[in-house]
Amino acid sequence: MPAPAPQPDRPVPPGLPELPVTFRPTRTRAVLLSIGAALLAVFTAIALLLPSTGKTGWGPGDRLTFIGSGLLIFGVLALLSRPKVVADPEGVTVVNLTTKRRLEWAEVLRVNLRPGDPWVHLDLADGTSLAAMGIQPGVAKARAVEDARALRALVDHYGTG
Repeated sequence: MPAPAPQPDRPVPPGLPELPVTFRPTRTRAVLLSIGAALLAVFTAIALLLPSTGKTGWGPGDRLTFIGSGLLIFGVLALLSRPKVVADPEGVTVVNLTTKRRLEWAEVLRVNLRPGDPWVHLDLADGTSLAAMGIQPGVAKARAVEDARALRALVDHYGTG
């Protein structure tokens, strides 16, 4: 069942974000990717600086293991930096660590960010709740509250209300 398109005759409330809009924890993402890149550089430097001769010589396999470990750590941190919530005229796309879910506006009933919650939860029309990890108050609480309010306003305006 396709959701109704945003109605042009409905007045857009002031302060409503222009679509499409992406919500993501930018500070957390920057920190995770920076740490991942730094650790990859350190592991690669260690691998290249290890002695290759003598009693404690390190072979190519040992060096590749160091670089591979750095790549693995970077990959995990990149995965942790993946979450985002994208709102467009047709609905909302929630990208979490390993999943991506597309929702029509009519499917989202409410946006919740209660004190102590690690991220926003979306109450859905089918009676379930979906974590939206793209809005999380961990590092930037004020920004997360602002983003949650903006998403709530979009749901109120474009959804079934």
